[in-house]
Amino acid sequence: MPQTGLRLFTTLAALLMSLSVVPARADDPVGKTLSAKAGVPWPAAIAHRGASHDAPEETAPAYLLARDLGADYLELDLQRTKDGVLIAFHDDKLKRTTNVAQVFPDRADQPISAFTLAELKQLDAGSWFNAAFPDRARPSFAGLKILTLDEVIDIAEGGTHKPGLYIETKVPAQFPGIEKDLKAKLDQRGWLAARPAPAGFDASKTVGIAYTPGRVILQTFDKSSLELLQKEMPTTPKILLLWLGEDGITPKDTTTKAPPGGPELAAYYARQEVKSRDEFADWVRFGQQHGAIGTGPSAALANGGDQSYADLVQPWMNELTHTAGLVIHVYTVDEPADFKAVMARGVDGIFTNRIAELLAFQGRAPATPSKADILARHKY
Repeated sequence: MPQTGLRLFTTLAALLMSLSVVPARADDPVGKTLSAKAGVPWPAAIAHRGASHDAPEETAPAYLLARDLGADYLELDLQRTKDGVLIAFHDDKLKRTTNVAQVFPDRADQPISAFTLAELKQLDAGSWFNAAFPDRARPSFAGLKILTLDEVIDIAEGGTHKPGLYIETKVPAQFPGIEKDLKAKLDQRGWLAARPAPAGFDASKTVGIAYTPGRVILQTFDKSSLELLQKEMPTTPKILLLWLGEDGITPKDTTTKAPPGGPELAAYYARQEVKSRDEFADWVRFGQQHGAIGTGPSAALANGGDQSYADLVQPWMNELTHTAGLVIHVYTVDEPADFKAVMARGVDGIFTNRIAELLAFQGRAPATPSKADILARHKY
């Protein structure tokens, strides 16, 4: 190798080492090699809606806690207000996690797009959590506000740890042009350009995903939205989320409808199978051909529950996905037994509501500060 090339290689290797996205070795798992190629961490620890087991989902304390615990990514669902502001909110209706029925009783069933940001900021997005999970309730959660994308970015940038952003276009058909809007915001905030680590940054002690090529990952269940994301941001990593059922992968049984919820729903999904190997491969191929670096499949959990869905991380599925050159980030896994099971099958990252527990499983959780200490420091 010429001296100039040798110096360039050495510099690049040192940079990658410093940012925790290390070059792959010949004996590494295939998913680790693919992750390094895409510039994303392996195995990735993705805080699903923030630390949403311990604080109300997609609110400030959930994201602050996830950031300060050391999550690789803060995950959020992107929607847009009537007056064009990008916000972080999961459901396409407000009733489950806000008091919209009390504040706007005649509009409780309207979608996010029917409300201005000023109207949404009148809502309480935290009290529902205290009622649903009294063992994790905190008086300070009452009155929490829906966050804008700008506010989530402020949190990502504001601590010692510098996590990445993992952004889903939620119900994108309701928000024509949201992919373009997202590009404009990320560009404005400097997240689409290189973000060099500051002098003295030590990735062995501090999360630095914001300084890597995988600083932003875009995700969607919607094939059309994936195509638009690729058009707007062709060099930004993307994940095609996988679902078995309506608007997703076709199941063998297309006659039985899913029950509304509870244990019966988990049992229903546990029985579901993909229509065929070719059907699954078609979705993987679509992602591969339209800019995705990976897939985001669902998992069947050992103890069931309302997050247990169809088993789309079977060994043959993971092998097929890796052979196509794609990484696998599975959703949504919260228990150590399930962490172990999906990692043994070869997944490359995990979406979790219990980010502290996942980091502990990975051997990355610091002894201090505790979750309670972090929340107290932020006055929650």
